[in-house]
Amino acid sequence: MTVTLEVAEGVGTLRLDRPPMNAIDIATQDRLKELAEEVSRRDDVRAVILYGGEKVFAAGADIKEMQKMDHTDMVLRARALQDSFTAVARIPKPVVAAVTGYALGGGCELALCTDYRIAADNAKLGQPEILLGLIPGAGGTQRLARLIGPSKAKDLIFTGRHVKADEALALGLVDRVVPAAEVYQEAHAWAARLAKGPAIALRAAKEAIDTGLETDIDTGLAVERTWFAGLFATEDRELGMRSFVEQGPGKAKFR
Repeated sequence: MTVTLEVAEGVGTLRLDRPPMNAIDIATQDRLKELAEEVSRRDDVRAVILYGGEKVFAAGADIKEMQKMDHTDMVLRARALQDSFTAVARIPKPVVAAVTGYALGGGCELALCTDYRIAADNAKLGQPEILLGLIPGAGGTQRLARLIGPSKAKDLIFTGRHVKADEALALGLVDRVVPAAEVYQEAHAWAARLAKGPAIALRAAKEAIDTGLETDIDTGLAVERTWFAGLFATEDRELGMRSFVEQGPGKAKFR
């Protein structure tokens, strides 16, 4: 399998496993979509880690496979490509990318689909599609601009240059930089903490933020207040408030 799933104590790890560089071919795209939909459904998965292994996250698309495709082939495939990445972006649970080595092209676009990105100090990220006479096709022109702003996104996409971890952090492309040996450990700690949190409230927060970024503020506020009011019907809200009143903040043990 080109992507595997392991679940333990509420944390699901989606691991890209296509040596040597985790090139994202069609089979990997399809498997990624399948597993993203699976973790979305599974109640025993409360948070997700996206990981490529100790050496590389994903160096991009499978260029040899893509080279054989003509315009008609890509017209038929482009939606499925985007859908596989969107399935990751729409996992209704906290998702963290543990980025080691290269995260280029489709690899960078895949990291953009997560909620939080922890990068190794040796990581390199970028959207080099322009060097192939292309543009990013798996969401890069949209998610990157939304994350770091249009002018910074245009710089990376127009030039195709790679950025090292420190610059990626300064741009807001990643959220933390840690020694390479600690990337997965730190990502797991982030995911494990949230796996113990109130699942419905976390889902609500993610949906409200993501929807708000894609629409006008009035629509975003409507989504927020609908979820906010709805959470008053949950057991977690009752437990959280009772714990706060009786024991103080931050001590609730959600079910």
